[in-house]
Amino acid sequence: MFAQHRQRAKEILKKTELIHDTQAVQAAVSRVAAELNRRFDQPDETAFPLVLGVMGGAVIFTGQLLPQLTFPLEYDYIHVSRYGDDDKGGQLQWKVIPRQNVRDRTVIVLDDILDEGETLAEVKQRLLSMGARDVVLAVFADKQIDKKKAVEADVVGLTVPNKFVIGFGMDTHGYWRNLPEIRAVKSVG
Repeated sequence: MFAQHRQRAKEILKKTELIHDTQAVQAAVSRVAAELNRRFDQPDETAFPLVLGVMGGAVIFTGQLLPQLTFPLEYDYIHVSRYGDDDKGGQLQWKVIPRQNVRDRTVIVLDDILDEGETLAEVKQRLLSMGARDVVLAVFADKQIDKKKAVEADVVGLTVPNKFVIGFGMDTHGYWRNLPEIRAVKSVG
């Protein structure tokens, strides 16, 4: 059974094209860190944001971003998804809500990709309804689509074309989150 998964993953990888190499990916993470540091590493003693990584796609982005942030923060994660192991979005499912109190806090939400924005729009609204003072959306990748998104990111690492992309936390059928670069899948069979 695992041999079939391994073979399928290898076949999928053969049907991809490089969009952003490892150096571009690392530069994007550094740009996001620099922007957040400019915004939050201020003399304001009350600034103590809660950073929430959206699992599972943002795990790599979050893990590489956090050590580059120079301001005091609290970290937690949320787990919310529309996809599961599918490639098509469906009903939003909250698997883990914030465990820290968000009331009167600035919350920085880290996610892997902003596609149509429906998931992040709902996340932002939920956090605001829980009493967050402000919600800042920082995404590793912003997909260039031909329609208005439900929400825009406040901080973006890099843009990707309107293609199905994998790598650096993004997957197809659970495969290839571990790639250090971003690749577009030409076809998934």
